[in-house]
Amino acid sequence: MQFKHPELLYALFLLIIPIIIHLFQLRRFQKVEFTNVQFLKNITLQTRKSSQLKKWLTLISRMLLLACAIIAFAQPFLANSDVFNAKSETVIYLDNSFSMQAKSTNGTLLNKAIQDLLENVDENEQITLFTNDNTFINTTTKAIKNELIQLKHSPNQLAYEAVILKGKKAFSKDKNSIKNLVLISDFQQNKKSITIEKDSLVNFKLVQLKPESVNNIVVDSVFISKVDIENIELTVNLKNYGDEIETLPVSLYENDNLMAKSSVSIKNDASTIFTIPANTSFNGKIIVDDIGLQYDNVLFFNINKRDKIRVLSINESDDTFLKKIFTDDEFVYTSNLFNELNYNTIDSQNLIVLNELKDVPASLITALKSFTDDGGNILIIPSNNISLSSYNQLLINYNLPNYNSINPIEKQITSINFSHPLLANVFDKKVNNFQYPKVNSFYPFGSSNGSTILNYEDGSSFLTQSNNAYAFSAPINEENSNFKNSPLIVPVIYNIGKQSLKLPKLYYNIAQENTIDINTRLLQDNILTLTINDISVVPLQQTYTNKVELKTNESPDIAGVFEVKNKNNNLQNLSFNFNRSESQLSYYDMASNNNIDVNSSIATTIDDIKSVTNVNELWKWFVIFALAFLIIEMLILKYFK
Repeated sequence: MQFKHPELLYALFLLIIPIIIHLFQLRRFQKVEFTNVQFLKNITLQTRKSSQLKKWLTLISRMLLLACAIIAFAQPFLANSDVFNAKSETVIYLDNSFSMQAKSTNGTLLNKAIQDLLENVDENEQITLFTNDNTFINTTTKAIKNELIQLKHSPNQLAYEAVILKGKKAFSKDKNSIKNLVLISDFQQNKKSITIEKDSLVNFKLVQLKPESVNNIVVDSVFISKVDIENIELTVNLKNYGDEIETLPVSLYENDNLMAKSSVSIKNDASTIFTIPANTSFNGKIIVDDIGLQYDNVLFFNINKRDKIRVLSINESDDTFLKKIFTDDEFVYTSNLFNELNYNTIDSQNLIVLNELKDVPASLITALKSFTDDGGNILIIPSNNISLSSYNQLLINYNLPNYNSINPIEKQITSINFSHPLLANVFDKKVNNFQYPKVNSFYPFGSSNGSTILNYEDGSSFLTQSNNAYAFSAPINEENSNFKNSPLIVPVIYNIGKQSLKLPKLYYNIAQENTIDINTRLLQDNILTLTINDISVVPLQQTYTNKVELKTNESPDIAGVFEVKNKNNNLQNLSFNFNRSESQLSYYDMASNNNIDVNSSIATTIDDIKSVTNVNELWKWFVIFALAFLIIEMLILKYFK
């Protein structure tokens, strides 16, 4: 038995008081007058022995009464565990990812989890709680009640390994404390499996919440499938994770105005087509009616008036192939002979092509360096007879490998780097059996600097890239190569042109790094903002002469169509959506893990944690005993003769 206030036990020394009273008989004798001997005879019937017994019983009852009262104030208790007096620490991870929007018996999984936490965790108990995007250190549920009630779903799903690591770091370094890490989640399956190993210092408590239904319909993507003079054809892809649906309504809105509606029958995948006018700005959203997850029922997109990409070709060779690739509908292509070049036109371009120049003078190298430092891109195509020193002086500015002397050996171009950003999404599958283009001579690169895009058969580079500069290792004129007749030339050079100005897409994913070029000129100290309703976001940005490069990742953190503004001037619109990676409601079977405590109830888990250090309080019993001894004393004094 332990005491909450053991210092009060010193009051037991007060038990000496009734002992002293009884030993010294501190009372006055009472005179009794009597007239006859008969009364004396009755007194003698009371024996000395019974009188002493009554005194001792009274003494014992009073001492026990006083002792029980003192012990009750000291608050005795019995512990259920040997660690009852150890410090207890609780860290809770509350998953607020989009999959927690799934419906349970009482609202969404997240709302039910918050309600259970507020009801079962003592409001003054110190805990640490963290979600996918918030952390509350050494606080109480009473202090963060409002934050929990207003907690939003997060697009950032922490990896379970990161959750465990973050949870462990939240504990103190006290090795004697009881550390409980509670993970509250639906434990949705992702690309990596979840592994939780036992830890001698941390007790893992898993609460796996399960929805009533795992059916869910997703607006997966939208893309432009056809463009003509008057109309743009939009194709909407839908996915179904659940039972087959014969009629699913799909709506197209421009802002808040319903523009078109269709219905589809969907088992696993389906698509539908909408047509909108061409050559106009369009702020759209696709909506489906679904009772599953809500975040993926709407997909925002927008179409801006297209900015054309400016390309300048500096030629000492035929540029007909460039004119065919950089067409007027997407590019402003300018062709200049080398000896007629106006240097003042360089700064206004997005891409400059050095088309088989024999020599690159120092003045042009300086102008190109200034151009690329300001966000421009260059493509270098050497000629059959180049000035190695001038070219290498150019290449060194971009950390590209130097050219070595020309090698008059025929080589085939046999390898494609499909993972390079220039060729991403160009090929439906890896192509290995196409007709290989070849070169009759080439300039071997002197090192492996840069990122290889196309390789020769021996692994050496035909086309390489570093920063915003691209370089071929061989002339591609018809006398030296058949590369112009290859199916590779169009996607390669076209994408070099397209990536020289990263024009906005139909939409971007939130919580994913996006680079967007806004074709505008900013005055000094001006910045661009992303605005929707009353919300304004300042993204990471870098200003160049002819454009502003925006980078978004964590911000913005809401889906919708944003206006890109320079002060009050709306330049264009950008759309952002949440990634659909959590739309499929499939879960790990955490109950099969025998090494970890897994519950489906937060209340049960909290009770298990409390039971480790629970105590049986005994003070109420000692109060009862004190009252009982008081009654016993009163009965002894009244009835005992």
